Amino acid sequence: MPRTSPSSPAVVVDDLSFAWPDGVPVLDHLSCTFPTARTGLVGANGSGKSTLLRLIAGELRPDAGTVRAVGTVGFVHQQVAERADATVADLLGIAPLRSALRAIEAGSLEPAHFDTLGDAWDIEPRAVGVLQALGLDAGDDLLDRPATSLSGGQATQVALAGAQLAGWDVTLLDEPTNNLDARSRARVYDAVSGWPGVLIVVSHDRELLERVEAIVDLDARGVRTFGGPFSEYRAYRDQLQAAAERQLRDADADLARAKAQARAEVEREQQRNRSARRERAKGNVSKGAADYFANRSEKNSGSKSQLHSAALERAGAARAEADAAARTADPIRVDLPDTTVPAGKQVLGLEVGGIRLDLVGPERIRLTGANGSGKSTLLAWALGDLEVGEPDAYPASVLGDARIATPVGVPVGWLRQRTDELDRFDTVLEAVRDAAPDRTPHEARALLARFQLTRDAPLQPPSTLSGGERFRVALARVLFADPAPQLLVLDEPTNNLDLDSVDQLVSALADYRGALIVVTHDDHLAGALEVHREWHVEPGPRITDRIA
Repeated sequence: MPRTSPSSPAVVVDDLSFAWPDGVPVLDHLSCTFPTARTGLVGANGSGKSTLLRLIAGELRPDAGTVRAVGTVGFVHQQVAERADATVADLLGIAPLRSALRAIEAGSLEPAHFDTLGDAWDIEPRAVGVLQALGLDAGDDLLDRPATSLSGGQATQVALAGAQLAGWDVTLLDEPTNNLDARSRARVYDAVSGWPGVLIVVSHDRELLERVEAIVDLDARGVRTFGGPFSEYRAYRDQLQAAAERQLRDADADLARAKAQARAEVEREQQRNRSARRERAKGNVSKGAADYFANRSEKNSGSKSQLHSAALERAGAARAEADAAARTADPIRVDLPDTTVPAGKQVLGLEVGGIRLDLVGPERIRLTGANGSGKSTLLAWALGDLEVGEPDAYPASVLGDARIATPVGVPVGWLRQRTDELDRFDTVLEAVRDAAPDRTPHEARALLARFQLTRDAPLQPPSTLSGGERFRVALARVLFADPAPQLLVLDEPTNNLDLDSVDQLVSALADYRGALIVVTHDDHLAGALEVHREWHVEPGPRITDRIA
């Protein structure tokens, strides 16, 4: 059973409904509470997690229902440096305080400036101290530097530091560890573990979700609230699933018994009618007696029929309810016989920083390294997507003395971080067939069905799909290619996937018999994919080849 929530509610969502202007519903009569604690908000792609954060923050207005929060609310978005003119001070959220401080120092006596500054007279040295703790070079111009001068990981950390400086009563974080390297993630984990106020964080990062004190799951079968970290919630959810499946088996048995009893009663009634007709034909029963027994039989039969119909209806309803409770997404499993790579076949050979790297046979390689170390650059170059010195591309110095010793010797399927290329197609079916024009629409539909994209999904524009659905389309497109890929490259595949979709990705690749390179900071994914070796990239570049 779930533990009691850590304390009283900090945010109360009551009968909340919200739809986009085009009428697409996102949340429908949602009611839930968030405790005065650190809470992980989880759920499938498209369940409305980020939208709910925006409603709590007041950025969106509900169509119906209410959202009540205790005290001030602040929101740190996924993309924290969207404004081209934003500075580091803007990311920290202290720009208004600095403006008020400058006005006062210039002699202003406006009460508004003093009200804005409050007690934060030391905001600049405190902010610089926070940034120094993050490892940033704290020069005189640090707070005025463009936010775009920071890496994605640095920008996220600065925004989190700003949230702590702001001291909001309720802080909302949306996927704070996306695109972060291991060191940056560790800093976010530490920040979350010691968060001083109420925190609600949307994340698919299992390590981060172990730092929270409660879980709110926007499950399609109803919102679930659990007091405890994600691993305990997952165990509890598995118990509920096992109980639901037992209930479904019992309901199936009850329905089968009810049907058998109804069939048996029909057969008995038919036997009685045949016997009565034979007796009347022999003249053993008078007409009056026959009519009497016929009427009585008809009444008894009608009564029993109503009883059996009611029993069948009850058993059917119970079975439908049990089925809904037990229903889970079907796993994605794709038979890919043409992807097999012989054990001794040379797939790729590189020389980087004096180190020889060979990918042979159906090996699985994990590519790691800090943000900005050159992983994506090295990958693009090795796969022939980047020429050293190419104009407007990465500088040749990033690759150093790296050279391709053995070009890629097999068909390649590259699943990039972004799925923007799907938006140039009018339908999902068109996007998939583009990868293999000679294959029939029926073959494309059959593959999409194995990726749980059925009914109207193949005819939908890719832009209308959730992040997880788009990823499945992109994966289907790669695997559907002709010839089939014998080297599959995945670049941060879990950044936009919910937890169940990550499990589905692992399931989909269980039968893949080709070589695999995966760029990921997700230890759980690397373990589940059973990688054999790890290539760790450092600037220069230098690469360490080690057993995973």
